[in-house]
Amino acid sequence: MRTLAAALMLMMTTAAFGQSKVYMTKEITPESLVKIYKALGVEAKGRVAVKISTGEGGNTHYLKPTLIRQLVDEVNGTIVECNTAYGGSRQDPQKHWQTIHEHGFDSIFAVDLMDEFGQIRIPIQDKKHLKYDIVGEHLANYDFMINLAHFKGHAMGGFGGVMKNASIGVASTAGKCYIHSAGKTDDPALAWSPEYLAAGDTQDMFLESMAAAAQAVHNYFSGQVIYINVMNNMSVDCDCDGHPAKPELQDMGIMASLDPVAVDQACLDKVFNYKGKPGDDNRPLIKRINRQHGTYITDYAEQIGLGSRKYTLIDIDK
Repeated sequence: MRTLAAALMLMMTTAAFGQSKVYMTKEITPESLVKIYKALGVEAKGRVAVKISTGEGGNTHYLKPTLIRQLVDEVNGTIVECNTAYGGSRQDPQKHWQTIHEHGFDSIFAVDLMDEFGQIRIPIQDKKHLKYDIVGEHLANYDFMINLAHFKGHAMGGFGGVMKNASIGVASTAGKCYIHSAGKTDDPALAWSPEYLAAGDTQDMFLESMAAAAQAVHNYFSGQVIYINVMNNMSVDCDCDGHPAKPELQDMGIMASLDPVAVDQACLDKVFNYKGKPGDDNRPLIKRINRQHGTYITDYAEQIGLGSRKYTLIDIDK
């Protein structure tokens, strides 16, 4: 059951008729990130984790340190990450630290690779597939989280926004395997084999598991989380891809909310309702999202009580 503090925090996001507030700016600058954070009206206090993706080696689409620096400084935050589960430059902690350094994060910020030395299990509310969520043990060191996500496509989830950043992003290597296999295994040697990632309804089970894990992290912080999606460099591929496709859709701005479902839904609506044109085409990203049934995660997250797909959009540029 949602804690009282988390319930009160979610109530703060809603306007009349149960619509959550989603703030938007078309500007993508260090100053606009601070401005939209302040528009939310909730101060990040205590030990603040800023969850981002540091980007796979070779990737250039991740949120750059120069873009996020003012916001991280504003809240005296620590950049937090976890290791991946698919090989590459970030599954091994030593290689991950090298990638973090090459991408310029540790020269500007305090950075914490939360599962470098261990992992913990945290309670999960929706137990349809998962019995618990497996996260980096250093998650316990923080009082507040700023979920700072890069909104873009994703090979397995269809798209990546704040819910992916909270679920897969906060999970340890074993936790990522546990989510991807919908609770069948936490062993990286088994998680990608056909018997654990079979055809059929497994994709929806994966999306349901992501929603449940995102809710577990939200509840772990008793709702002391804010959610920001930056809609730039919107490739069909994720920051976890070392060779992502070139973005075909123009940058759209930044959206933020206290409700993770609402802000991901608002970004999806922005992409799907956009009137594209040659050289500024939303169709490839929509195709990627639809191929993976990606929009289902907001439906299911709403069903389990993580947030609302109904929202009021507030333009802070006006």
